[in-house]
Amino acid sequence: MTSLTANNITVTIDGKTIVKDVSLNVSTGEWLCIVGPNGAGKSTLLRALAGLAEPSGTLEIDEHDVRTFSVRDRACWIAYVAQDPVAPSGMSVFEYVLLGRTAHLSLLANETQLDHDMANFVLAELDLTQFATRSVNTLSGGERQRVAIARALVQASPIILLDEPTSALDIGYSQEVLDLLDKLRREQKIAVISTMHDLTIAGQYPDRILMLANGSTVIHGTAHEVLTEEHISKTYGAAVRVINDEHGPIVVPRRHP
Repeated sequence: MTSLTANNITVTIDGKTIVKDVSLNVSTGEWLCIVGPNGAGKSTLLRALAGLAEPSGTLEIDEHDVRTFSVRDRACWIAYVAQDPVAPSGMSVFEYVLLGRTAHLSLLANETQLDHDMANFVLAELDLTQFATRSVNTLSGGERQRVAIARALVQASPIILLDEPTSALDIGYSQEVLDLLDKLRREQKIAVISTMHDLTIAGQYPDRILMLANGSTVIHGTAHEVLTEEHISKTYGAAVRVINDEHGPIVVPRRHP
């Protein structure tokens, strides 16, 4: 079982500490969600885990220091999807998604039929087959987001990091993406770490939640432990009502008295 472990992760940018002493662990088959108000350090923490920001502390996969991995080796272990992914101009959706297989190819090797089949399968699962020949830069924001997630899934890394994966999607496509992630992490034993603004979604799908504020951990636990009216009120300064549902807490905004 593959495990990503981060201990005392601190990220300082231009002399300002964005993330401070955050620790977490996630194993394949698990889903950890990072929540917190704007500016809490969620995206920066995710970038540090992906190797795109230089943190202090320790970051290991199965007790091997991730920072010693080459870019290619890291891509075999970790797939990362930014909140606003950028695709090369003029590249078709199929070509872009197929790039997810690059880390698994030997030098100068071409993609195999299996690589093509994987790309086609994920495109179908995310309702993107009709866009396969379209240029990525002609798609809407929500369509590009789904294409970026498709590329990450085709990468077939045991750990996938997603920064606000449903932020540009409507409720129907959001559910499609989340259901597919949930299915794949259970069936194919993928470890998922995502950031989310929507606390109800965060309470419905992931196993555990890490709540951040001002770059530091507020609480780390199950949805029912983290998403309480008290924690949300103190961390977000928001008045909410939390309804216990069979799949997890539902967070409903309410007017301040």
